[in-house]
Amino acid sequence: MLVSSYNPLLVLFSLLVAILASYTALDLAGRISTAQGHATHWWLAGGACAMGIGIWSMHFIGMLAFNLPIPLGYDLPLTLFSLLIAIASSAFALWLVCQATLPWLRLCAGAALMGAGVAAMHYTGMAAMRMTPAIEYTPGLFTLSIVIAVTASGAALWAAFNLRRNASHVRLFRLGAALVMGLAICGMHYTGMAAAEFPLGSICGAAREGGQNGLLPFLVIIVTLAVLAITLLISVLDMRMESRTKILASSLAEANKELLHLALHDSLTKLPNRVLLEDRLDQAIRTADRDQSRFAVMFMDLDGFKAVNDAFGHHLGDDLLIEVARRIRACVRNQDTIARVGGDEFVLLASVGDPSDAATIADKITAAIEEVFELGGQELRVSTSVGIAMYPGNGPLQEDLLRNADAAMYHAKAMGRHGYCFFEDSMNVNVQERHQLLRDLRSALARQELLVFYQPKFDGPSGRLIGAEALLRWQHPTRGMVMPDQFIPAAEKSGLIVQIGEWVLDEACRQMCAWHDAGNPHWTIAVNLSALQFAHPALIVMVRSILARHRLAPEYLTLEITESTAMFDVEASLDTLQQLHALGVKISIDDFGTGYSSLLYLKRLSASELKIDRGFVRDLANNAEDAAIVSAIVALGHTLKLKVVAEGVETSAQHAFLTDLGCDSLQGYLFGRPMAPHLFIEAARREDALMEKV
Repeated sequence: MLVSSYNPLLVLFSLLVAILASYTALDLAGRISTAQGHATHWWLAGGACAMGIGIWSMHFIGMLAFNLPIPLGYDLPLTLFSLLIAIASSAFALWLVCQATLPWLRLCAGAALMGAGVAAMHYTGMAAMRMTPAIEYTPGLFTLSIVIAVTASGAALWAAFNLRRNASHVRLFRLGAALVMGLAICGMHYTGMAAAEFPLGSICGAAREGGQNGLLPFLVIIVTLAVLAITLLISVLDMRMESRTKILASSLAEANKELLHLALHDSLTKLPNRVLLEDRLDQAIRTADRDQSRFAVMFMDLDGFKAVNDAFGHHLGDDLLIEVARRIRACVRNQDTIARVGGDEFVLLASVGDPSDAATIADKITAAIEEVFELGGQELRVSTSVGIAMYPGNGPLQEDLLRNADAAMYHAKAMGRHGYCFFEDSMNVNVQERHQLLRDLRSALARQELLVFYQPKFDGPSGRLIGAEALLRWQHPTRGMVMPDQFIPAAEKSGLIVQIGEWVLDEACRQMCAWHDAGNPHWTIAVNLSALQFAHPALIVMVRSILARHRLAPEYLTLEITESTAMFDVEASLDTLQQLHALGVKISIDDFGTGYSSLLYLKRLSASELKIDRGFVRDLANNAEDAAIVSAIVALGHTLKLKVVAEGVETSAQHAFLTDLGCDSLQGYLFGRPMAPHLFIEAARREDALMEKV
């Protein structure tokens, strides 16, 4: 027999290639198992090629490491056929381990088939030497090589299936498994080589087609390592990209979930908002129609909330709303829907058997809200008025139910607040009137139905006319003269007050310029600003534009804001007032004494005057407390170098008292009611005539 030998360096390289090919196989099994769609087929095909080339290269390098004392070579077609066997075996292995399950029977069958494929690749590669006489194989070692091939294939399949997950500890196990698998593959190869015997005088028929010398071994090693390295690199990069894509998709899903929650829930109380309520109402109507069941819609509005907000600020008001929402939630079942639909308005959608069940729930809620709230070191009390609409019976559509429950709530308020009221058809008359009034108000400006009346203001010490306060009136085509308290709340609630307020300011400034031109250059005009106007971002630009349009000097314009408006958001109010003061406009704090002011903030307000509320003036003669309050306000105003205006002066006794206290200016029915511009100028002329006689 011919004596064989091995190149140690090439043997070592064959082992390294076997280990790298095994690790690549394990990594590709994990990558293919996570791929989706057509990408799975591409990864399977590419992985089979890379893995097959790796296993075949280990075998071929091992063959090139083999030496006999005769020239050796390899038949190219048979060598390529052995490569195809390796690729086919690899494709089968990767397909098998990427199945959802791998029972023992399937594992054993797969190990036998793959082991047979590996053995077929090896012995086909040996046949490519085309030895004459043919290679003789020792039966024991030949059988052992087949057993090793099957066993190694089974171990490789089991490891690849169980190490498909991509995690840090899994990668460490993969490395260990690849080392074992590489040793097993090399063991099979070199056991098969040891089984081969070459009789003396043997000739290699393929020797003229190539040999084991030269650059061929290193070329195969370089190409194989490059293929395996590129495959691993692509796998790692694709896995990272997929991982980042999953993270991004998860983040986007979470963000979409959060956005959806924000779109359907109130940001303050975390309750469902009107959008979600309307969806729940639609579902409730369909369910009630299908099951012949009933439900109640309860519209709730807090009584006394505005007073809390004005007195203690919106931060405490927000805390109160949160606590109210918590108490309402505690009174209802999980399947009921409680939503916040406005500032202090809530709607409850509750399944009930009959109206008495709805009444029980309403009683429970009103009792819970009536209990004292302890917030911010303050004891607060509010109540709630509840309007109840039943389905079926009080409207077929969700819009009807909400409108009717709202009408019942207003009726409950009119009946004395703190209670509930079931909807009745007669209540819709009031609701329709309110809606009609709002519709008429929207077109009142265009139809020139709004008017500005002027109430005269007089200097306290001298009694001379010094100007007027502009007061809005509405000459309705069918209702006649509508007073502000009948339509201003609707204008504020709808936002129309901003547009109407701008028109009033423009008209008042225009009229004052006309009076200046008519010979009354010392007169000033006072105009009230609503809370919405005062908070509007375009307020400063609007005032500057109107003054410039009518060429009215800013010192002749006084803007009046209520004390509660100024104190609602103090820092924002200070900024707005400072900007108005910079324009040269005078600021009057209206209804002073009825709200909650801190002297610390009051002295920082860029105000010119304090206006005493008519409620204190009304009972000056008979109420010592009111007299004391008015005296204190006058003293406070003068101490802060502010002028003090008293409104609502109706009697000579009030006039005398306020004059003695040192009020700077006075206005009220004693001096003149609000009147149209032409009547105002006539009254002014009569007053001048009287003053001249005196």
